[in-house]
Amino acid sequence: MTAEQRVTYCRICEPLCGLIATVEDGRLQSLRPDKDHPLSQGRACPKGIAFTDVQNDPDRVLAPLRRQPDGSFAEVSWDVALSDIANRLQNVLDSHGGGAVGEYLGNPAAFGYAASLWSGLFMKRIGAGHLYSAGSQDINSRYVASRLLYGAATQIPFPDLPRTDFLFMLGANPLVSHGSALRVPRVRDDLAGIVKRGGRVVVVDPRRTETAAAYEHLPVRPDSDAWLMLSLLHVVFADGLEDRAAIAAQATGIATLRELCAAFPPEKTAARTGIDAPTVRTLARDFATARTAVAYGRTGACLGHHGTLVSFLIDALNVVTGNLDRPGGALMSHQVIPVEDFGERSGAFSYNTKTSRIGGFPDVFGTFPAALIADEITTTGTGQLRALFVFAGNPVLSVPNSAALEAALPRLDLLVSLDLYVNETNRYADYILPGTTFLERDDMPMAFAGCCPTVFLQAAEPVVAPYGQARPEWEVFEELAARMGLSLLATGPLERLNPVLHRLERLGLKMTPQRMMNMLLRIGPYGDRFGLRRGGLNPGKLREHPHGIVLADHAPHGVLADVVAHKGGKVCLDPAEIRTETGRLGSAPSTSAQFPLSAIGIRELRSQNSWMHNSPTLMKGNRRQRARINPADAEAAGVTDGSVARVVSATGAIELEVTVTDEVGAGTIAIPQGWGHRGGGWRLANANPGVNVNELTSSRPEDLEALAGMSVLNGVAVRLEAVTPAPTAGAGATDLATT
Repeated sequence: MTAEQRVTYCRICEPLCGLIATVEDGRLQSLRPDKDHPLSQGRACPKGIAFTDVQNDPDRVLAPLRRQPDGSFAEVSWDVALSDIANRLQNVLDSHGGGAVGEYLGNPAAFGYAASLWSGLFMKRIGAGHLYSAGSQDINSRYVASRLLYGAATQIPFPDLPRTDFLFMLGANPLVSHGSALRVPRVRDDLAGIVKRGGRVVVVDPRRTETAAAYEHLPVRPDSDAWLMLSLLHVVFADGLEDRAAIAAQATGIATLRELCAAFPPEKTAARTGIDAPTVRTLARDFATARTAVAYGRTGACLGHHGTLVSFLIDALNVVTGNLDRPGGALMSHQVIPVEDFGERSGAFSYNTKTSRIGGFPDVFGTFPAALIADEITTTGTGQLRALFVFAGNPVLSVPNSAALEAALPRLDLLVSLDLYVNETNRYADYILPGTTFLERDDMPMAFAGCCPTVFLQAAEPVVAPYGQARPEWEVFEELAARMGLSLLATGPLERLNPVLHRLERLGLKMTPQRMMNMLLRIGPYGDRFGLRRGGLNPGKLREHPHGIVLADHAPHGVLADVVAHKGGKVCLDPAEIRTETGRLGSAPSTSAQFPLSAIGIRELRSQNSWMHNSPTLMKGNRRQRARINPADAEAAGVTDGSVARVVSATGAIELEVTVTDEVGAGTIAIPQGWGHRGGGWRLANANPGVNVNELTSSRPEDLEALAGMSVLNGVAVRLEAVTPAPTAGAGATDLATT
């Protein structure tokens, strides 16, 4: 059979780069960048191209697996699996109620609309009391900051890279991440373009990252971002550099913000941040007086002890300098398919509407801190977690104090995983159900698609049919509901539509995720309104443009009053939560004589969290996990380049190889995350295990970030110890038991 070329796009991370798939006899042969894609224009990262390895992986789960008494797995039919899961889940509901049931959503769930929508409906329908996601290890603090600032948690401003003169980045490494909460497939060109037209790119990071090395690097001590941002704002106010007209038009609460910043002059914060006062003052003045400027922060800014406060202050800097909602500054999210708008209006994207059983943390989109899962399983009483669905996630490697979670999982009455692999988490599952890859399903962008300087939309059809017995995850949740006698759509904001939906079903028009998205597309800002708007978007028009459609060269500006949900349409700069959080800031560092170093994470170009270490393409070159330590710290600990060191925290300890380098400052140790493979069915990953950095991090409620319940994964106090002998070439490092 002749090979076919099929147009699609990558759904591993936010850029959603265009891809061309070569398919022969129903099998994927290769992936390559799509040169006709209007945004990525023939560029894609190694992970997207290497997804062929994942699609065709012989270790991939392609039939339902049931756990046997000896801990092994055996294939069973879908009918057997779903019947048993439905019965066991119903028993938990009958005995303990929905409050005993939970779900964990991993990162890939954000890049496929159908499964996340339908699993959410299922959990809502059964009244699940325990919802968790990878967001509490990634972005929830950003959502909470947006809720406080704009009254809408999903309204995340993003930098207008093609038109800015000054980009200030905090805790972001887009030359590796390709942008986060930001859709810019050619970010390397966008950053270079700023400098080429005479602008500046300033990167604030404890490590000289790939992006920092290419531009202006301002090294900062780990977990000191809040002090730095407050001191920058202090200078703006003290020097009279604020844009008073913009503030008056756009914001309330400026007097309180000014008062909060007054206590943080650069001279006072220098000891905490490691950045001297003259440098901070010059940076603040340069940013405030630039023709256009934008402050942008991402994962690194969200993972310290005060992540919500840092995200809030980044946006506050844009507001007070007149750089919010303007060309070259921070633009407001702009959706083509208004899923987030619908969710905001329906209350689905809630904040602090309920609190967690353990720790009393506010919910973020109905979810609680994933760091609490272990305690929620082991702590008896009303609402104890007894049944858990894990969808496209591996929390044993991604949550703090992961050893505690691993020990707790076998105590569940029911653990069900929907995934591509047997991994470190679901090897304890009762059932592993084979999900589809992004190449085996239709899609339209949802999460972060509105954070794009260009207004753009692309839809994708399946490139290949699902391999083996893999099923779209949304169908699994719908089938479970049917076996339990439940209607997924008879809940929440959709309940009032139920009579209409039943009539449509009698006509053979059953509501599906695709039909729901098509409806939202057509009633959205660019839709055809079911024929009432000539030239508007509909599914047929998207099929006519498989590479995507540019709807506007630039995202709109001047829309702030329309998208801010606060009364009067103005940004709130004085929420009580921020006043309280600022009051928690002390001057002493988080390190101590016992733990004098601060550990931070590293994002690697050829890794995607924990799930792409089974790709031969990405694991080429004898790849191993290595920590980066400063020469001064190495000498003090008696550690040499390439040797094995022990990193110890108050929670646990790990051993791994080290690279001695000045890319991190004295007092900082940087460790790649996502490693620590030690079980499951992915053979290549298990042969190159590395260690799990989250053996070092704490899941105690008092150690989580207060406003969003974020895991604190940066600024973890540790010490360094020498270990001998070094491993032989190609060998993985060894985990230590938690101390």
